[in-house]
Amino acid sequence: MRSYLVSLAGLILLATAGTAQAKVAITVDKDNQQMTVAVDGVERYRWPVSTGNPSHETPNGSFQTFRMEPDHYSKEFDDAPMPHAIFFTKRGHAIHGTDAAGKLGVPVSHGCVRLSRENASKLYALVEKDGVLNTTVTLTGSSRVALARQPANRTATAAARRAPAPVYDSAGEPVELAPRAQPRVVAPQVVDDGYIYPADGSDSRRYPAPPGYRRGYAQPQYQHSDEDAYAAQVYQPQRYYQPRGYYGGYSAY
Repeated sequence: MRSYLVSLAGLILLATAGTAQAKVAITVDKDNQQMTVAVDGVERYRWPVSTGNPSHETPNGSFQTFRMEPDHYSKEFDDAPMPHAIFFTKRGHAIHGTDAAGKLGVPVSHGCVRLSRENASKLYALVEKDGVLNTTVTLTGSSRVALARQPANRTATAAARRAPAPVYDSAGEPVELAPRAQPRVVAPQVVDDGYIYPADGSDSRRYPAPPGYRRGYAQPQYQHSDEDAYAAQVYQPQRYYQPRGYYGGYSAY
């Protein structure tokens, strides 16, 4: 009799072990927009997801799934399709498939966790097999961190960090930090035409130059940048000669 009872107990334990349900642990990393699915502690799947945007943040925490619908439609957002929906909060947050697979990896949903239709179907079958009440969903991270890690946002942030901070004067006007381009002085070209001109640059009076005289007064020319289009002249008067009487010749001063 005793041996019979022991054998019966062993059969019951074997039957119980054969029908025991595995524990499904779903982990959602919102920083990296990625889902990991483990069965009895062994990772089985790793998929990209799309969680809620900053205005509709998917809540963090650990939840137990409690309801499944293979063909659900959102009553809040214009009957939007939510295929293979697995609900984990009483407020309506669920894991479900999406037709916007191109946006996976970016937090753009209204709070749910989106998967591709194919992956949502696999997850639904797994949870259905092992029990909806035997499945947990754990969420961590932030949609803002995920958005900051997007390539376009990283480039814009890096450019903003490289740009110098604006400086304002006491009146609140922006101060230009870049130095203004200075005009480049071109060496003056002296034209010796055999005459002596007044020091003021006018040619109303001119006199024939004596033999051996070389004209030494010229007007430098300037080339300005496009930003500083202004005229500047610098006269550099040199020695000039002026007649003295009829027979006095020339004098320099």
